[in-house]
Parts: sequence; C-alpha cells; structure tokens
Amino acid sequence: MRVGTVRERKDGEARVGLTPEGVFVLASEGHHVLVESGAGLASGHDDAAYETAGAEIVADAGKVWDRSGLLVKVKEPVESEYPYLRHTGTLFTYLHLAAERELTEELLKSGCTSLAYELVRRPDGSLPLLAPMSQVAGRMAAEIGAHLLKHPGPGRGKLLGGVAGVPPGKVVIVGSGTVATAAARVLMGLDARVIVMSQDFPRLAYLQESFGGRIATRVSSPQALAEELRGADLAILSVLVPGAAAPKVVTRQMVRSMGTGAVIVDVSIDQGGASETSRPTSHSEPTYVDEGVLHYCVTNMPGAVPATSTQALTSATFPYVEAIAEHGIEEALRRDRSLAEALSTYKGQLVRGPVAEEFGIPAAANPFL
Repeated sequence: MRVGTVRERKDGEARVGLTPEGVFVLASEGHHVLVESGAGLASGHDDAAYETAGAEIVADAGKVWDRSGLLVKVKEPVESEYPYLRHTGTLFTYLHLAAERELTEELLKSGCTSLAYELVRRPDGSLPLLAPMSQVAGRMAAEIGAHLLKHPGPGRGKLLGGVAGVPPGKVVIVGSGTVATAAARVLMGLDARVIVMSQDFPRLAYLQESFGGRIATRVSSPQALAEELRGADLAILSVLVPGAAAPKVVTRQMVRSMGTGAVIVDVSIDQGGASETSRPTSHSEPTYVDEGVLHYCVTNMPGAVPATSTQALTSATFPYVEAIAEHGIEEALRRDRSLAEALSTYKGQLVRGPVAEEFGIPAAANPFL
C-alpha cells in the first residue's frame, strides 16, 4: 500500500503522523511511504532521516494526498486541505467531527473513508489513541493555568502553591479521566488546593485513594459546580463524551462567579468546549477574556510540545497504521472491532450517530460492527 503523511496546516500544529522509525517498518514490509518535505522538522525528524528509513520525499502536499491509499495525519484537515479529499483514499487522524460541521460535509462530499483516532475503542472501553495526548494536555493544562494566573497579564497575580502564611490557590478540575488525573498530579506538585468533580463516583474514589487524600473530590451537579467554582482561581475542564459534542456543564453565571483574573483552561474545546463562554483559540492567539475570566481554549494543545507528543502519539497509532497497510482498510476493519469503532465516514455516508444528531445529517449503520 502507498502510505503518506504531510506537514500539518493547523495553526501551531507541529506534530507529524509518522516517524522515521515507523517509515522503516512499513518500507521493510514492502509498502511505499511518501512524506511531504519538512513534515517532521518541528518534531525533530528531518527529510534525510525519512529518506534513510526508506521514504520518498515529496515537495508537494497535494501529490502526497493524491498518491496515498492511506493518509496518516495528526489533526483534522483545514480548509486549504479540503480539495485533497477524495473517494479513493483513507484518512486516519484526529477528527472531532461533532465540532466540525464544514469538515463533516466536505468528507461526505468527497466520499473519503475517514477514521478518527479519538474513537478507536478497546473492548474495555478505553481509548488508546486519545489517552497519550490526554496525558500531555492534562499536564499542560496545569502548567498553563499556573502561568496565566501570573502578571503581567489579566490573571489575578496569584501563586497556586501559596507560601508560608498565604493559602494556596484553588483549582477545580471538571472531569475525572486521563486529562484530570494528569492535571491533578502536576497541581499536587505545585501544592495547589485541588478538587476533582465528576459524576463517575467509582473513578472519584479511585483518584481519592491513588493520591492519598491530597486532593478533594465531589460528585458533580449544577449546584455543586456552582458552589465550587465560586471564587476559584483556576478551572480545568475535561469533559468527554466520545464522538459527541461536549456538554456545556459550566454556565456563564458560574464563570462570572469565579471573579476577575481567574483562569479557565478548557481541554474539551476539541469537542466544542464545556463552558458557555468557551470558543476555539489557536497557539498564535491562545487566550481571551470573558466575564472577567481569562480563557485558554486552544484546540490542539499537545502541538506545542511536538517532540514529546509525536513520539507518544505514533507509538500508539502505528500498530493500527500497520494493520491497515497490511490488510487494506476494509479487511482491517473486519479484523479489529476497536478500529471499526473509529469509522466516521464511508462511501459518502456518515456513520457516527452523535455527529448526525448534532448537525441533523442522516447517518448510516457502520457496516463493520
């Protein structure tokens, strides 16, 4: 099979879909790998490394798309890439379609077969291709939130850990999954006062025990959220409904109650955001102020640390890339239900029910489930 990867066009996105190590394995197995020139530079991989591994370096991204049976990316195609979508190709990348109506329509128009990293789901319910980037985003959310509270800037000038005689700052983490766990671990190291809120009581119990009681936990409800967010210094939002838009669990009034100079880091923004005040931002313009609260809502946070993120991501995605290359897309989907769960568009039809409900677009049944 011809497998290709291109330089990412999304603002601030510096990760790459394939590393030279992956190219070497694919080439050794007889596949032809095409890499757009410069695709891996920001992740620490130059063209020479890819060429040595067995890739063909191609100057024109459009030619990589056109010649590849499987196109491996990191983030969803942006508008300038829509013309490259075609019915004979398979796209494997993060998609987050519930927040991307225009992209959804373009994928359907093209007839492209698309699979979303974030929807690969194992029988135990875990999301193996989302987890490594959630770890990165969770750690970053804590670091970024602590930084944005400082001056100069609109943050309230507070040190999260406090000092002798001055109490630590309060952080509310909404969600209890991988992002929340990673964020809580960093925040504990900063000596912040942390409360994790979720409707998943067993998970809260697990976190309470794992962190030795150094964090507080509370079952989430509208009233409980309102109480805990009032006066909070930092809120990290990590609400996930796989394949669907994030629910707006934080109201505008709750945001206002945090007070001037507080910070929200909305990691759920890939799926539309978990606050009524959240809107997507980019690495070049990452923040804005609404209701007096500083918001950070970058839709590709791990792109800021590409050397780390690329290695973590490709280690998780490569076995699936290898399976598709070896068996072809349809046979690979038949063989692996986890991969079939990620099918988003197929033969011009949408096969994701939550996305269909979000946009009012008809959906077909997934033929591989």
